[in-house]
Amino acid sequence: MDPTLIAQVFDGARRGGRDVLLETEGLQLLAALGVAAPAHMVVRAADDLAPAALDCLNGTRVAVKVVSPQILHKSDVGGVAIVDKTHPQVTAAIADMHARLGARGVVGYLISQFVPHATGLGHEFLIGLRWTDDVGAVVTVGAGGIYTEFLADHFKVGRDVAVLSPALATRDSVRRALEEVAVVQLATRPLRGQPARVSIEPIVDAVEIFLGLARTFGDQIAECEVNPFVLAADRRLVALDILVTLRAAGDRSRVAVPPRPLDKLKRLLEPRSAAIMGVSERLNPGHIIVNNLIREGFDRDRIFVVKPGSERLEGCRCVPDIASIPERVDMFVMCIDAAQASAAIVEIVERQAAESVVLIPGGLEEKEGSEAIVQRMRDAMAQARRSEWGGPVINGGNCLGIRSRPGRYDTTFIPEYKLPVPTGAPSPLAIVSQSGAFAVARASKLDTLNPKYAITLGNQMDLTVGDYLTYLKDDREIEVFAVYVEGFRPLDGLRFLEAARQITESGRTVVLYRAGRTPAGAKASASHTASIAGDYAVIRTLARQAGVLVADSLEDFDDLTQMCTLLGRARVQGWNLAAVSNAGFECVAIADNLGAFQLPPYSPATERTLGEIFAKSRIDQVVDVHNPIDLTPMAGDAAYAEVVTAVLADDRFDAAVIGCVPMTGALNSLPAGSGHAEDFRRPDSLVSRLAAMSSQRRIPWIAVVDAGPLYDAMARHLAAAGIPTFRAADRAMRLFNVYCAARMGHDVREAGKK
Repeated sequence: MDPTLIAQVFDGARRGGRDVLLETEGLQLLAALGVAAPAHMVVRAADDLAPAALDCLNGTRVAVKVVSPQILHKSDVGGVAIVDKTHPQVTAAIADMHARLGARGVVGYLISQFVPHATGLGHEFLIGLRWTDDVGAVVTVGAGGIYTEFLADHFKVGRDVAVLSPALATRDSVRRALEEVAVVQLATRPLRGQPARVSIEPIVDAVEIFLGLARTFGDQIAECEVNPFVLAADRRLVALDILVTLRAAGDRSRVAVPPRPLDKLKRLLEPRSAAIMGVSERLNPGHIIVNNLIREGFDRDRIFVVKPGSERLEGCRCVPDIASIPERVDMFVMCIDAAQASAAIVEIVERQAAESVVLIPGGLEEKEGSEAIVQRMRDAMAQARRSEWGGPVINGGNCLGIRSRPGRYDTTFIPEYKLPVPTGAPSPLAIVSQSGAFAVARASKLDTLNPKYAITLGNQMDLTVGDYLTYLKDDREIEVFAVYVEGFRPLDGLRFLEAARQITESGRTVVLYRAGRTPAGAKASASHTASIAGDYAVIRTLARQAGVLVADSLEDFDDLTQMCTLLGRARVQGWNLAAVSNAGFECVAIADNLGAFQLPPYSPATERTLGEIFAKSRIDQVVDVHNPIDLTPMAGDAAYAEVVTAVLADDRFDAAVIGCVPMTGALNSLPAGSGHAEDFRRPDSLVSRLAAMSSQRRIPWIAVVDAGPLYDAMARHLAAAGIPTFRAADRAMRLFNVYCAARMGHDVREAGKK
C-alpha cells in the first residue's frame, strides 16, 4: 500500500469539492493498494480518441464507461458498454452515452481492456469497506455482479456475507469468516468432480488489503466498494469496477465520546455514601429508592436526603440543598424532573459534590427552552473531565438506574408487590440494559436468578454499554453478561466487542440482544455494501465472531441467560447426547432437532442397569433400551429418577436432555393442595430427585416440561434448583446446541437461526 498516493487521491477529490471519487481516481487508489485492475485510458469525448490509441489495450473487446461524479451506478443508466475494440465501435458507444448522459456532470469516458471471465455465483465477488457509527470501519465480502442485489433482496440481510472489523480481524479469523460464505465456498471447493476454481488464499489476500486500507484511512472513507472482483483466466482476482465516497469533515469530527474515568465505577457500583434528591413524604420514586437502600442494608447514617424543611426521613439525615451535603458522596441519585436536573448536575460538578450520578429522568437535552443550562452542563462536565478530579460519571438519564448486590442498593422504584426482590446468594450474572423496562421484565421472568448487578443506563448521556463491559470484564465473580442494546454511542460498539472478546476468551459468556433491526445504514442508491450488511447485521456478525451468543428473540435471550448462568462453565467434550422422556412425541422432537448432537447407544453396563430398572418397575414389557428412552406415562417417580441417574453416569455421553410430559398420574408433578394427593416437594418425587442431581453434575444437562400453566410451579422449582428448564423440546435442543458450541469453542451461530 502506498499511503502517500492514497492521501493525494483523497485530497485531490476534496480540493475539487467532491466527496465521490471519479473512477479514474478509484483506479489510482487500486494501484496504490496493489490491486490488479484492467489496463485503461481516458478521453474527454469521442473526437479525442485517436484510431491507433486502442492498440495499447490487449484483447479484441473493451469496456466503455461514463465518468461522472453524479453517476454512481453506471450500468443502471446505460453508462457501460462492452464493444469490439475498433475505433468506430468505441466512438459510437461514447457518442451514444454523451447524447443521453452528457448533461449529468460527465468529465470523460473510460476505455478499459475487457477481462474475459465467467459470470455467475462463485465467479464474481463484492468486497466493500464502509464506515459505521457503532464500530467504525468494516469490510464486507459477498456475491458480486448482478447477484448482489438479488441476494440482498431475497435473503435475510447479512446471512451470506462476511463482515470483518480491522480492529479485531486476524488472517485466521478472515479465513474462517470467508469459509462460511456460500459464494466463496463455490469458488474454492471442488464441485461434482470439478476442481476448485481458486484457492481461498487470494481472496484472503484481497480482503487483507482492504482491512489495511480501513486501518489507515477508514475514518476518511464513507464507502469503498469493488463490484465485481472477478476470477480472470489466470485465476487472479481482478477489480473491474470501484466506487468510493469520502466522509465529510464534519462527520469525521464526530468521534467516540471522550473517555470516562472508569475507575469511578467502583464508587457507583459499591458506594459507601449516597445522596438522593427528589424525595417526598409520600411514596414517590425517590422515597421508594430510600426505602430500597435501607432494605438492602445500606447504612442509614451514610444516606443524605436533599429535602428542604425536613430533619429526618426514614431515619436518614435530610439536608436543604446540594451545598449542605457534608461530604463528597460516592453516589448521587436524582429523581427530579428534567428541568431541574441540568442545573443540579452543574452544581454537583462545580462543587465536586459526588463521584457518580444516577440520573433517573430523561429529556434533559430535548426540553424546549433548556438549551442554555444544558450547554452549561456540557461545558461543566467537559471542564471537569480535563481536571485532575475528572468529574463524576453519570448513569442515565431516562433510566431506572441500578440494582447492585455488592453496593447494597436498588434504585429501580418498582413496587415490591409488583416485582418481588430476588433472595438468596447472588447469581454470577450481570444484566446491562439500555432499557429499564426490559431489565425489570427480565427480572420478572428470570425470577429464580439473583443478578450481582442489574444496570439500566437509558440514553447513555455519559456512561455507555462499552464502559460497563470494559469495567466489569475483570470481575471474575461474573460468569454471564446479559446485554440489551438499542443503539451504541459512536464507536462504543467496538469497545463492547473488544471487552466481549476478552470475556469469552476467558471462558465466560456474553449474551446479546441487539434491538433495532432495520438496516438504517443501508443506502442502496449509493452502494450495495450497506444493503448486504446493514448496521444490525454488522454488530450481530462481529459479536458472533467475538464468541458472543446473539439472541434473535427476547425468549432466546431469557433462555440463554438462564441456561448459561445455571450451567456456567460446564465442561463439554463432544456431541454425544443422552435423552430421556416419558412421551413418544417428545423423543421424536428431540431426534428431529439434534443439530450437531448425535444419539449413540448406551454402554453395555448402562443397558444392563436400565433393563434391571425396567424389570423392577414392571415396565420392561413396554419400554425398550434405546436412545432416546421413552419411559411412557407408566413410569413412576422412583423408576424415572433411577433411569436418569444411570443415564447421567454413563461416560459415553457429553450432554443430556431430560424431558417430562407431567400429566401422568404416575408422577408427583403438582404442588400440594387443590384436592389431590400429589406434592412434587416430597423428597422421593422425580422433581426433588432431579433437583438433588443438579448439584452433582458430571455433564451439562437440561430439562423440558412440556405442559401448560398448571405445571409452571414444577418448571420454576427445577430452575430454582439450578436446572435450565424449557417448555418445549425443539426450543431446548436449538439453544442447547448454541450453549455446547460455545463451551467447546466452536463457531457460535446466532441463537435465532433455525
